[in-house]
Amino acid sequence: MEVNLQATREPTETVAAAQQSIIDDFQYLEDWTERYRYLIELGRQLPPFPETKRIEANRMHGCQAGVWLVTDYRNGRLEFEATSDSAIVAGLIALLLKVYSGRHPDEVLATSSAFIEEIGLAEHLSPHRANGLALMLARIRAFAAAHVSGNLAGGGA
Repeated sequence: MEVNLQATREPTETVAAAQQSIIDDFQYLEDWTERYRYLIELGRQLPPFPETKRIEANRMHGCQAGVWLVTDYRNGRLEFEATSDSAIVAGLIALLLKVYSGRHPDEVLATSSAFIEEIGLAEHLSPHRANGLALMLARIRAFAAAHVSGNLAGGGA
């Protein structure tokens, strides 16, 4: 399975297609051992995250693993870069980037995260990882809300 992870470019597929692609990939895998391996592989495919961005301002607080999320707003689109020191969390980040990065703020706010439930992540993540995932989603949505309909004209968060 080849996954297109683009953190800073316009997505090549719609949100619905990105979510369906994730659902299809997870349904293809037989058990959760394979699915965790797949998540780890997705995390390995994330673009390199510069050490200069591993700063306190970009750190996600409330996550058990170290997670850094950089948000930017360019040309009407939200762009996200992120990394984690946990292989599985990096895979979760890859899923979120596939669905949300490169989208217009309105599109992000209109996008349900139901694909997470559909692939069974909600019931197979530890409480700490589930909390971290919820925090990342909340931060992505808050950033989108701050930029919806051009509320802010430029610059990153």
